[in-house]
Amino acid sequence: MTDDQGYGDLHCHGNAMIRTPALDQLHRESVRLTNFHVDPTCSPTRAALLTGRYSTRTGVWHTVMGRSLLHRDETTLADIFQQNGYRTGIIGKWHLGDSFPLRPQDRGFERVLIHGGGGIGQTPDYWGNDYFDDHYWQRDEWRPYSGYCTDVFFDAAEAFLRDTTQRPFFLYLAPNVPHSPYRVPERYREANVREGVPGPMASFYGMITHFDERLGRFLDELKQQQLADDTLVIFLTDNGTAAGAVLPKRRPTESPVPGGNAASSNWTGFNAGMRGAKGSEYEGGHRVPCFWRWPNGKLAHGRDVTSLTAHLDILPTLVELCGFQHESRLPLDGQSLASALRDPEVELPDRVLFVHTQREEIPPKGKHTAVMQGDWRLVNERELYQLDQDPGQQHDVAAQHPERLAQLQSAYDAWWASLKPAFERFTLLVIGDEAENPTSLNCMDWHAPLPQIPWDQPQLKGLPESNGWWMVEVAREGTYAFTLRHFPEAAAVPLQATAAKVMVNELRAEAAVPAGATAATVTLTLPRGPARLQTELLDGQRGQSRGAFFVEIKLLAPGRTPER
Repeated sequence: MTDDQGYGDLHCHGNAMIRTPALDQLHRESVRLTNFHVDPTCSPTRAALLTGRYSTRTGVWHTVMGRSLLHRDETTLADIFQQNGYRTGIIGKWHLGDSFPLRPQDRGFERVLIHGGGGIGQTPDYWGNDYFDDHYWQRDEWRPYSGYCTDVFFDAAEAFLRDTTQRPFFLYLAPNVPHSPYRVPERYREANVREGVPGPMASFYGMITHFDERLGRFLDELKQQQLADDTLVIFLTDNGTAAGAVLPKRRPTESPVPGGNAASSNWTGFNAGMRGAKGSEYEGGHRVPCFWRWPNGKLAHGRDVTSLTAHLDILPTLVELCGFQHESRLPLDGQSLASALRDPEVELPDRVLFVHTQREEIPPKGKHTAVMQGDWRLVNERELYQLDQDPGQQHDVAAQHPERLAQLQSAYDAWWASLKPAFERFTLLVIGDEAENPTSLNCMDWHAPLPQIPWDQPQLKGLPESNGWWMVEVAREGTYAFTLRHFPEAAAVPLQATAAKVMVNELRAEAAVPAGATAATVTLTLPRGPARLQTELLDGQRGQSRGAFFVEIKLLAPGRTPER
């Protein structure tokens, strides 16, 4: 699963400019889900893919703000495969929690090699990572690697294949490309510039072409290991294009395309005729490629399944295809596609599906929402489009079809009511557990208005005066040490502060910060249970206040807390 590659960012889908020969061949050899949908942004898509449930139910509807954290009681695909004797691995991007108990190794993955947060260079990632010669998280520690990120991830994936030791395997290979910042070995960018691809799009396409080369080598490795016929390969992306198309006259409800300036070229990208891009509730924000290749699984290759399908369907489909006996503890929203994948005569039942983009602490009803049934799309509760006649969603036909409008509005109302219990529930980060002590937290998971959350390292370097809080669970009562920093320990940057404070529910503690110190430690005795944790670094000399962007929390001495 690539990151931010859209439906139109493949040559086999009609993009005349981009080079994707390996994906084109995979397309020819696969069953293609041509009406396949995900959420318009990355964490929600990943949550739904791994659980078979609408992402909002799992606690995930944003990419920051503590709302990209997958609830602890969810069962993931990796859990299911591991329970059935498979080796499990994740390589690339996780983005569903960087602290215990939400890390991939806590969620069923045996082999872990990932970057931090939602992208290389974001706040939770190793300090200073820039796509080349970076450090990546290998299960329990950061380790240095040489080379470009995509090469590192595919090298690890090929090593994973060679180390199967006759056990079946499940590999979740999710490289960060072509997510911004758009960095790629120069020759890949230059090839597109020579063809007339403008600005950041040249690098964006170059990242996809480089990925495609490595995908081809990976598929060749499957053949060399005599695994190709018995291995189900699924390719998809996590949302619409981020920089592969310049949207015409952006409407107020649409998301902008980063770097979308084609003034220097006649090439404006390719979006397969769809409206919207990454983050949009229109088709270009959530309709993505999805290819399934499995020769010995009797999936008839080279044909399309045109029925409405979604990321929710992957888990129940794999459970059926692999013959697992699995009863979900939580109700699934997806359905198995196994019969339609195997038999071209099978038609999937008609149904209604929902996607939305929510980037707030509590999602507002009707905002950035698409309701889908067949060729019909209800957008933002009021706009109605009929895709078989209007694939570009340019003509709102709500007035001409009041009964269809009312039917889809009613379906949306019922779905929204089913989501409401999730809105007030927090995914708790656990401190003081024996499985991870100390625990490291960072400001990407603050609960706060979005402008308050420094989500990448360039923002952090400006030391914004912002603050927020974490929702945590204190696993064991006792005395805790809180070590507060502006930047990770490896950066060794002095604090701009004269005092450090920690607030856990109604409990408070404070310590002075010596001049030149790169960290400040505050101790506090805590009872067990859920809590609201906030920190503050006060700079009396400059009259500034900000939260600690990084906090390490260690249980020093378990024991009973004093009566209050």
